[in-house]
Amino acid sequence: MTEVALRPVEDADLDALFDQRRDPEAVRMAAFTAKDPDDRAAFDAHMSKVRASADVTMRAVTRGGRLVGSIASFVVDGDTEVTYWIDRSVWGQGVAGRALALFLETVSVRPLYARAASDNIGSLTVLRRAGFTVIGTEIAYANARNTEIEETVLRLGQS
Repeated sequence: MTEVALRPVEDADLDALFDQRRDPEAVRMAAFTAKDPDDRAAFDAHMSKVRASADVTMRAVTRGGRLVGSIASFVVDGDTEVTYWIDRSVWGQGVAGRALALFLETVSVRPLYARAASDNIGSLTVLRRAGFTVIGTEIAYANARNTEIEETVLRLGQS
């Protein structure tokens, strides 16, 4: 596989990241997305906020030097969670797993939590392979599906 690497997110990445987060199949799979994935102003405001937050660690994911996604950790209700978005063009090629492994080397907070739509088998597989274990499920509203769905909650490390 071509080398997967992480680097800081740059302003020049924002157009590509916005386009990746508008892909209809990826949006449906992720489920818990922006209310309107086509709202560039909302995307820019969100990115500005998270990139400036001391509680967020965000990295661009590259493969062979090409931007193919992003990965981040953030704090919610005192817990640190990890999230990632990988361009659909590289799904199934080990990019998400490698990016997560690299990210876990730099983010030492444990326990670390993750969430995924319970039918997002690809993402759940990536998380389990990285050592996350399922600790429960919740029903939550998924913007991308315009309904409540089951979300799997996972944890890496002890609480």
